[in-house]
Amino acid sequence: MRLLLISNSTNAGEAYLEYPKENIRRFLQGVRSVVFVPYAAVTFSFDKYWEKVAERFGELGIGVTSVHDCNDPAEAVRRAEAIVVGGGNTFQLIKMMQEQGLIEAIREKALTGTPYIGWSAGSNVTCPTICTTNDMPIVEPRSFQALSLIPFQINPHYLDAHPDGHAGETREQRILEYVAANPNMYVAGLREGCMFLLENGRLQLIGNRPVRIFKQGMEPFEIEPDGDFSILL
Repeated sequence: MRLLLISNSTNAGEAYLEYPKENIRRFLQGVRSVVFVPYAAVTFSFDKYWEKVAERFGELGIGVTSVHDCNDPAEAVRRAEAIVVGGGNTFQLIKMMQEQGLIEAIREKALTGTPYIGWSAGSNVTCPTICTTNDMPIVEPRSFQALSLIPFQINPHYLDAHPDGHAGETREQRILEYVAANPNMYVAGLREGCMFLLENGRLQLIGNRPVRIFKQGMEPFEIEPDGDFSILL
């Protein structure tokens, strides 16, 4: 498999997909077009989402076809040179992927080597489930089961902060609840500006910040970008 799993599309003060642009270029070297899944968009149209992504990928010389414009989204995925799944609301995304038969189609393609890029929700859905998303369940999918392309969970946009005056749980406390209920699962808190690259069976962290790792029975710990991530695989 070849996966590029990005925490967030945009860093504060930057243009859309600016910070991962060169990583995307290198990852898709030789690819002429991608099939895009815009289903995580909620407060703006799929057309608008496609336009944003197509403009950015166009700068890389890569064409973008969106599944929402295809009569048979699953067939479009089966014919894709590469697959791109954008961020937004993870519950909406997985619900529509289930309804359109994209879970099976994307999984089959990715497992046979078709490059896959996701950011935020698009990274979440490569996990066994979507249970470590930050999103509200604004719609109800058939299940929380996702693509299971990786054997661990990602929490994108991971934050260490606990704002002054905030009495609710921190992100770490929420993840500790998850690993208590799912003791065999690792969770990777993927901070903004970072991404995972999986190629040739090797998992690599790209970025200038460590990832925070959670598992039941272990104190949370950090792995630096040059560290060994085989524990997650």
